[in-house]
Amino acid sequence: MGLGALFGSLWFLSLASAPWLISRAIDHGLAPREPGTLIGWAAAVLVVGAASAGLGIMRHRSMTKLRLAVALQTADLVMTHATRLGSALPRRVTAGEVVTIGISDVWTIGRAMNVGGVGVAATLAISVVAVVLFRTSHMLAFVVLIGVPVLALFVGPLLQRGQRAGLDYREKQGEVNARLVDVLGGLRILNGLGGKQTHLERYDRESARLRDQGYRVGGPFSWIGALGDGLPVVFLAVVVWLAARLAADGDLSVGELVGVYGYTAMLVIPVNVLIFCSFDVTRGLVSARRVVEFLRLPVDDPSGDPAPDGPALLHDPTSGVFVEPGRLTALAGARPSDAAGVIDRLGAYGPTDATWGGRPLAQVAQREVRSRILVAEPDAALFAGQLREVVAGRDDPDDDRVRAAITTAVAHDVAAELDRPIEWAGRNVSGGQRQRVRLARAVHADPEMLLAAEPTSAVDAHTEAAIAERLSAARRGRGTVVATTSPVLLDRADVVHYLVDGRVAASGTHRELLATTPGYRDLVTRVFGEDE
Repeated sequence: MGLGALFGSLWFLSLASAPWLISRAIDHGLAPREPGTLIGWAAAVLVVGAASAGLGIMRHRSMTKLRLAVALQTADLVMTHATRLGSALPRRVTAGEVVTIGISDVWTIGRAMNVGGVGVAATLAISVVAVVLFRTSHMLAFVVLIGVPVLALFVGPLLQRGQRAGLDYREKQGEVNARLVDVLGGLRILNGLGGKQTHLERYDRESARLRDQGYRVGGPFSWIGALGDGLPVVFLAVVVWLAARLAADGDLSVGELVGVYGYTAMLVIPVNVLIFCSFDVTRGLVSARRVVEFLRLPVDDPSGDPAPDGPALLHDPTSGVFVEPGRLTALAGARPSDAAGVIDRLGAYGPTDATWGGRPLAQVAQREVRSRILVAEPDAALFAGQLREVVAGRDDPDDDRVRAAITTAVAHDVAAELDRPIEWAGRNVSGGQRQRVRLARAVHADPEMLLAAEPTSAVDAHTEAAIAERLSAARRGRGTVVATTSPVLLDRADVVHYLVDGRVAASGTHRELLATTPGYRDLVTRVFGEDE
């Protein structure tokens, strides 16, 4: 930024020097017809012009470097914080918001940093020109000094209005991008269910509303652009008219008149720069607020109390769910979000009042929680690599252990050999295969407590029955929680918690609840009927 301000200031000073040199050449060389003196002043103008060209190049390079550096540093901060948030990221901010920050906000913030370079240089240039004009004419200097604040009076209200409209527009932009990311992520599923056209029409409506709002946001900013180009020219005309009157009255020489015109014409550049710096700062503030809000998302504290010495009871007071170690527990409810909320709290994702062995889970060291309690998300990312590496995750691949996990997840149809390449996000396998690869990865990790939401939602009934049998056998002696309404999985569970409005309404085995709880029986019968 310092280099940008230095080169910008020197560049503006070189521009301001040229009119003064030309006025000297006219008054001391051209008017008295002294060729030697005229050539000397002309040579000085040439030198200053060459220096101005070089300084202009350096100014542009330094400011471009500054913009890129700020944008990349901001992107680095965002990516670092996103990495620290880890699996908690999608629970605290939408993917569309992260995309908008990455492709728009960071560059807008970088552009706003111009004010620290060319903005300072433009202010200095206006001050220097005012001083030079003061030596020529007090009245002209006064007009210059009073003209800049007058321009600010025109532009200021438009900037405030644009900032208010920009904040709302930026929020809606993140929402629309979030919908686009969700649609693209589930395009195959939407196409299979026949919902692609419905979601396309919804996205079209929302993007059309965003476009109309963009026009409203563009109104004040377009006026700023027009004023940025137009007002300095009006300002130039006023000063030149006054200077011409002074020259006609004999108060200014011809050289001084030409110099005043040059000073004022040069002032068009810094005044225009200040107006557009204000424009950039206004947009930069909107983007900076969104980035700061993202960076303020709380990261799990790696420090904390020790975890229980061995397998211990998990309890979620919000829902009333108890999860005993070494047992298969199922959560069933009409609203999938209720069971997902229980899993998030038991996995310590976000605020939680759950306890682990009687200790507040939120106070236990994060490393302990993550190493012993695993939340297997239905849309967890699959990284590119060989099948054995994808299933092994962060562990060193052991083929026998990988094959055992694949067998448990009934994912043998993904590949006959473990060296089959899996593309990023599992794009070269079907939705059901991706789900089973994720389950195989979770089984391979062999956590003390496995929490899985709808682990069999994308498989057929035969495969689901095989997964239920093998999962209960593979996890025997280890704690497992599944959020599901599948009768096959529910029948394998040691205990089922029936959730109504996020609270446990009844607990027992699947068959006990079928016999004693009408609401549970209706839920399972409806789901079973849909499966049939």
